[in-house]
Amino acid sequence: MNYLVHLFLSHPEPLVRLGNLMGDFVKGPLEDSPYPSEIIRGLRQHRAVDSFSHLSPIVKISKNRIDPSFGYFRSIMIDVFYDHFLAANWHHHDDTTLEEFARSVYLLLEEHEAILPEGLRKIAPRMIEHDWLVSYRETWVMERALKRISERLSRKNPLAGGFSELLKNYDKLQIDCARFLSEAGMHLAAFMK
Repeated sequence: MNYLVHLFLSHPEPLVRLGNLMGDFVKGPLEDSPYPSEIIRGLRQHRAVDSFSHLSPIVKISKNRIDPSFGYFRSIMIDVFYDHFLAANWHHHDDTTLEEFARSVYLLLEEHEAILPEGLRKIAPRMIEHDWLVSYRETWVMERALKRISERLSRKNPLAGGFSELLKNYDKLQIDCARFLSEAGMHLAAFMK
């Protein structure tokens, strides 16, 4: 869900970064995986960030800012919102522009299309064509993203109405996101040692 956060936190080696992006599409044990070792490293990093976020007090604070009626779906909303805040404040986090960073990711997807998991292979052309990673900085894109995620889920859910929660809690969630990125970066650095 939160593609940009995983890409940003990743080790910069291209295949490690690609593995981080593939994380939501590769399930199960990695020991006998057909992927190169760098991609496996990225998949492990992705899982480490997910585990960290599930236990993070900051993420818990963010979820508690969202109306309880959203229940379990608050986690999905926070993933989407954190991608927005990272994109909107990219210049505070990286020396390259978000546009340059996104182009490098899109090139990775195109160059390694043959080894992408099926789910990522299906969405990669749309991600590139519509410049998803850069578009995340726009609040209206978050509203559209929540509606699309809601439509893709098999069970009934309140996600389509979640955009108002972003607007209502914008400043506090933005601070939460910056704190999370800092702490997740430190966690991942320790994990990689």
